[in-house]
Amino acid sequence: MTYAPATWRVGEFVLSLTAASEATKRAYRTDVIQFAEWASRSGLDEPGAVDRRRLRRYVAFLGVRGLSRRSVARKASALRRYFGWLARDGAIDADPSIGLAAPAGSGRLPRVLGAAEVSEMLGAGTVPDDAAELRDLLVLELLYGSGLRVAELCQLDRGACLAGDRHVEVVGKGGKHRRVPLSEPSIEMLAAWRNGGGDDFDTQHLRCPGDRDPAALFVNLRGNRLGPRDVQRILDRHATQPTHPHALRHTYATHLLDGGADLRVVQELLGHQRLATTQIYTRVSRERLREAYESAHPRA
Repeated sequence: MTYAPATWRVGEFVLSLTAASEATKRAYRTDVIQFAEWASRSGLDEPGAVDRRRLRRYVAFLGVRGLSRRSVARKASALRRYFGWLARDGAIDADPSIGLAAPAGSGRLPRVLGAAEVSEMLGAGTVPDDAAELRDLLVLELLYGSGLRVAELCQLDRGACLAGDRHVEVVGKGGKHRRVPLSEPSIEMLAAWRNGGGDDFDTQHLRCPGDRDPAALFVNLRGNRLGPRDVQRILDRHATQPTHPHALRHTYATHLLDGGADLRVVQELLGHQRLATTQIYTRVSRERLREAYESAHPRA
């Protein structure tokens, strides 16, 4: 038995995720399709034939495949959203995913860059003459200086940072808007980007300037809006060691707390819905202080 897309209504489910980011929609679509294909191979030709036992067996199957606990937890979350939607829509009699448990995330602390590493990556904060270098450093400054998520940075439009303003308007998870302060280097580089730097980049580096996305603040060499892979390549060119772009957001939050910022202020700046999500950075901050104490105090 093969997977029949119309029967499982995955496309309709994805359209129902109106508040989710594009990355979440793509991930959930893949997760549900993978489950539907697995279920079809087991003789289940429609979502109404799925019961709780089958879902639990699938979660166990994912663990046997060697997926990380975080990946399994996300896939279980996708299935809960999917079957919950089907139940509310009346497509199935009961939601078999209620109570579906998956292992929690690994609990691994995020990597935090040291001050020297950040300085070496970003330089002195001066505005570079080269348009490509200006774009790259401005991207990195926004990730570290304003703590943006990669998806938030990629979605920035030209009107997100108004001339003379010291804040950037971003659209976070769930489509929620927030205003985030800009760092001083970001303000200077953004002014240079608006006053000819962006046009120079288009003229000097785009393969076909006529194909440029007219709304995007940053584009790649094809003229398309920057994507996560483009941002990773930018970071690879400037980081002193392999670093994920999200580490700059982790570093932003941890450095704020190290400097005495209030936890709820950091929560608002990061756009976290739950304070518990922000509290992981207090743990990072405490561990950094402990490491500094043990390396510097003679009786540690």
